Amino acid sequence: MFSHKRLTIALGLAVVLSMVLAACGGGGGVQPEVVSLNSANPTTFTLATIGEPEAFDPAWTYETAGGEIIQNTYETLVFYDRESAVTFIPQLATDWTLSADGLTYTFTIREGVTFHNGDVMTPADVAWSFQRGLLQGGANSPQFLMTEPFFGIGTYDIAELVDPSGALVDDAAGLAAADPAALLAACQRAQQAIVDNGDGTVTFTLAQPWGPFLATIANSWGSIQDKAWAIEQGAWDGDCATWQNFYGRDPETTPLREIENGTGPFMVDHWTRGQELVMVRNPNYWRTAEVGPAWEGGPTGNAALERVVILSVDEWGTRFAMLQAGDADFAVVDRSNVSQVDPMVGEWCTYNADTAGFDCAPTDNPSGPLRLDIGAPSIVRQDAFFTFDLNMEGGNTFVGSGALDGNGIPPRFFSDVHVRRAFEYCFDWDTYIAEVFNGEAIQNVGFLIPGMIGYDPNGPRYSYNLEACRAEIEQAWDGQVAVNGFRLQSAYNIGNTSRQTMAEMLQASFQDPVVDPDATGKYLVEVIGLPWPSLLASIRASRVPIFISGWQEDIHDPHNWAAPMLTTTYASRQRMPQEMRDAFQVLVDAGVAATDPAERAAIYQQLTQMDYDNAIAIRLAVATGRHYEQRWVQGYYFNPIYSGFYYYPLSKQ
Repeated sequence: MFSHKRLTIALGLAVVLSMVLAACGGGGGVQPEVVSLNSANPTTFTLATIGEPEAFDPAWTYETAGGEIIQNTYETLVFYDRESAVTFIPQLATDWTLSADGLTYTFTIREGVTFHNGDVMTPADVAWSFQRGLLQGGANSPQFLMTEPFFGIGTYDIAELVDPSGALVDDAAGLAAADPAALLAACQRAQQAIVDNGDGTVTFTLAQPWGPFLATIANSWGSIQDKAWAIEQGAWDGDCATWQNFYGRDPETTPLREIENGTGPFMVDHWTRGQELVMVRNPNYWRTAEVGPAWEGGPTGNAALERVVILSVDEWGTRFAMLQAGDADFAVVDRSNVSQVDPMVGEWCTYNADTAGFDCAPTDNPSGPLRLDIGAPSIVRQDAFFTFDLNMEGGNTFVGSGALDGNGIPPRFFSDVHVRRAFEYCFDWDTYIAEVFNGEAIQNVGFLIPGMIGYDPNGPRYSYNLEACRAEIEQAWDGQVAVNGFRLQSAYNIGNTSRQTMAEMLQASFQDPVVDPDATGKYLVEVIGLPWPSLLASIRASRVPIFISGWQEDIHDPHNWAAPMLTTTYASRQRMPQEMRDAFQVLVDAGVAATDPAERAAIYQQLTQMDYDNAIAIRLAVATGRHYEQRWVQGYYFNPIYSGFYYYPLSKQ
């Protein structure tokens, strides 16, 4: 399976949370009166951030900086119902139906919508947009999210329809030289899967029922493009005889890298790389008062903001000064800098999980210019994974002697569930959350994340219990572990203090007198730091006994966690026993194929129980976010899956 993850994860957890968790400044709760906090420029929104987009091509872009621009300039058939990432409302489609067998979606395409250049959007544009994305493909693009529902589980790129071995993935030259008949067949499958019916509707035919299909097409890679305009710019011409010549485009070669022509409420005015990107209001936006708002109480008509200015400001001191002066409506604030910003907060808004809004109250400094939204859960998590059957080829320095003799562990040490449960009970979540997240995180229950279909905050989870840890150790390997002890190495990537802290906590727990009452030091977890490339290679080769790794979701759907955690990416790296993997696979397939939310929730709760019973990993904690904004900004709400900000509902006083 490809290692697809959005690029924001490389920015670091605190920055990702600050950028992505754009919380609800005007959300739930009683809003205190704001006195004399008016913007000098109420029609321009200024964001001081770090980094910039790769490209504006919806078929390619798979990072949040570019996704933010696409989210505001292009639109999708369906969109998220305000703060909900799991319920969907019509956008460029007015309605849709699903066949009884769960295989065929039929969308009625909205009439009267124009692209920014004045072209009228048609069902042909819709069908071509999806076909183009599939055929452009690319292992570093988001298209694998589309190929699986259309071509079958485990198909991650269109090139695999030409050569099932995967040898042609990202090999544009090799694909162009492939069997013409195979190339034609692949293109025809894409065109047959997505059909303009000629009656104002477009039909999508799936390879199997796919529960998260609406969640998949609601994100930026489901954006509808102007076929005629894009072809003029150099995009695929719609001919199955030529598609291979457009395969594998990247930010350097896509003709839509720095230009856009969507239907959204904003248009790109200019982009000066390394400095600023400016969007301006679409003066002919289709969502009129007659059409009505997307959700109850939502905006209609042209956007309240005339301009959105996104400044690339890498230096924190400059961003801080802009916040102080009111020159930035929002600035990225790293967690390490919050002590500088908190004295400026006049309004404190705490996330309310029951309402998905924020309950606000004035601070001790009620005239402070900033509003802080705090406590919303993130869509990123790291866990500690056990390797069931360690790779010993050529030796393995992580396992000491390689035997259960007190100076090492055998390769299948973690195949014993009592060993795994001992490590679960020996982990102190409260200390981890306090030290790594300054208390701003919650212990996760199972492999899903809070707020997702099937996530139960009251579901089964382990707790810090040294007596239980000792009891499990005494049962492990028929009592041999308690007699002989063990020695293993837990590695972290140098500089990653959160992973280092977690490993050191396990080290300390196994040395606690409650676990080792004779104080013999026979349970040894040695903590070592390695360069990230070396550690990653060792993890992928299944050589590390217990490793800590992170995941950021692609779509806010349980399948995007169930598959990598239980059957593919991490199950493979853990060398999970095939029997266990097969048992998970049955339910993972059932969960993604089900279309009824209640049915899916029941399946994922069953998987959560299996995850707990088998103790396949230490499920850690989900950080909660902080979002600072000027109090004159109105209209924010928190949706965890947004790429940055959705500016249409925003205004300034």
